[in-house]
Amino acid sequence: MVQALVEHYTEGNKAQFANMLGISAQTVSAWIARNTFDAELVYTKCRGVSASWLFTGEGDMLGRDNYDTTGERKPFGIPLLPVDAIAGVLSGNDMQVMEYDCEYFDVPTFKGAEFLMRVSGDSMQPKYYSGDIVACKRLPIDTFFQWNRVYVIGSEQGVILKRVRQGSDAEHITLVSENTDYAPFELPLNKVHSIALVVGVVRAE
Repeated sequence: MVQALVEHYTEGNKAQFANMLGISAQTVSAWIARNTFDAELVYTKCRGVSASWLFTGEGDMLGRDNYDTTGERKPFGIPLLPVDAIAGVLSGNDMQVMEYDCEYFDVPTFKGAEFLMRVSGDSMQPKYYSGDIVACKRLPIDTFFQWNRVYVIGSEQGVILKRVRQGSDAEHITLVSENTDYAPFELPLNKVHSIALVVGVVRAE
């Protein structure tokens, strides 16, 4: 596979191909000898290469599965969204993501995550600190809450990151902060516009 990429992108010149990827020519030679390579790096740098071919070896090398309907290349990974984009994304408006210059991250352990969000404030300490990045999976609005799990909730109060517990009745949920300085509060379900389950966290040391 690597040899085919070298032939296509640099007419067989391994040094040029290595330079295009930002690695050494020796690394490219080792990839060819061992029939292995950094798939994410190649996908990022080699415009037009098919993701399915790259990761499975099946289909055409130059596929269209990594382009959107406008002909622009789809970003690789999970978008890190600014807070003002999240409400739209939670409600299913994926165009909201396209309006922002988002960073994208490939985190294989976050299976099913659809977006990343940076935590702000101290209300969820010590579980989540300001600056942490949480990975989230959108859920249908009529999803049954798994009590005591952490969700990102779109509401009339904005986007809220909180642990969800049962409310005083079937029409309410209780939102709980990890930081005990913040009192729990109830939110009417009819004020909840969208929800996403937190499935992971990234923390910088």
